Amino acid sequence: MLKEKTKLVIWPVYLDATKSRAEGRILSLKEAVKSPVLKEIERAAQELSLAPVVEADKAYPKSWWAVSGRVLVDRKAPKSVIAKQIAQKINRIREKK
Repeated sequence: MLKEKTKLVIWPVYLDATKSRAEGRILSLKEAVKSPVLKEIERAAQELSLAPVVEADKAYPKSWWAVSGRVLVDRKAPKSVIAKQIAQKINRIREKK
């Protein structure tokens, strides 16, 4: 459990358009990103100056058998707002490639 109240946990499943709301997605399908990876989330959070900390060995509690990792970011806004900003940034990064 995260003890630090200055950080938010962003799991890849929060942003994943291939997952359902029941599986953990918190964004609408329109805002979500298809299969985001930790590196993309970290880079997007870095560009948003959220001081990301990657914990690659963690597993999302609802799917504890699949180690997907998580990213801790500074709590500068509500989780849904930060998740939306990160997803938008990932989409912009992918468009540039």
